[in-house]
Amino acid sequence: MNEADFIAGLRQLPLHPGARGLADDTAVLAIGGEALVLTHDTMVEGVHYLPSQDMADVAWKLVSSNLSDLAATGAQPLGVLVSYTLGEQDERFLAGLLKALAHYGTGLLGGDTVKGNGARTLGITAVGRAVHDPAPSRSGAQNGDALYVTGTLGAAMLGFEALRDETGADTSAFTRPSARVEEGAALAPLVTAMMDISDGLLLDAFRMAEASGASIALHTADCPVADSQRRLECLTWGDDYELLFTLPPITAPPVPATRIGHVEPRGFAPLFVDGEPVTDAAGLGYTHG
Repeated sequence: MNEADFIAGLRQLPLHPGARGLADDTAVLAIGGEALVLTHDTMVEGVHYLPSQDMADVAWKLVSSNLSDLAATGAQPLGVLVSYTLGEQDERFLAGLLKALAHYGTGLLGGDTVKGNGARTLGITAVGRAVHDPAPSRSGAQNGDALYVTGTLGAAMLGFEALRDETGADTSAFTRPSARVEEGAALAPLVTAMMDISDGLLLDAFRMAEASGASIALHTADCPVADSQRRLECLTWGDDYELLFTLPPITAPPVPATRIGHVEPRGFAPLFVDGEPVTDAAGLGYTHG
């Protein structure tokens, strides 16, 4: 099975109401007068990071990728549980984990440690507290909304290439990305839909449109990219961990962001890129299988 087929199979299981139909990367559990937000992300050696990488950087990215999912719901991190496969540079992983948790002001709740053969698999479950009720999802985009994105797209791609090719150029966008936790909290009371960009802007915009039952018109020339000569690659490579969100047209974003499109009533395609309809998500970004 490929990733999409497997997720479709999961949706046939009895789902907790907090799973939100598995339409988002987070689950939201109402407890008393508050809501907990939970997410889990995994990294595999040779797929999400190079075997030669500093494991301190791997730990940082593992934390950031999970907290990025929390940021997309406007949640404040409460703690993380770590699933770790022992191997080389274990001390460096601990050092990176310490630095990342200190950076985000959150702590370790626990986890599990194993020893195995072959490529290592690392995971984190992150727990946060929603700052707004309801916590934003990717499914609320409305006709007439403006589409925005934070930051610059494609910097992670360039950082990966610099690391792989040992060019000496800056690799930090790939090795030590930053989760937009503060931005997500500021946006949560205002947005109609929000998600983080982990698999490529075009694919994630397609997913937001599908979840919202709307069409999104996206203008690539307006998208902030790290290399204008490789614009399409910057919009499909992923690993940027920026926030993609929609706002009512009269609402200005309270954080630095770029307007890159708008939401329309659902037509025959969920996504229109520079006026061209896109009906199939294949090739829009990164997927597992």
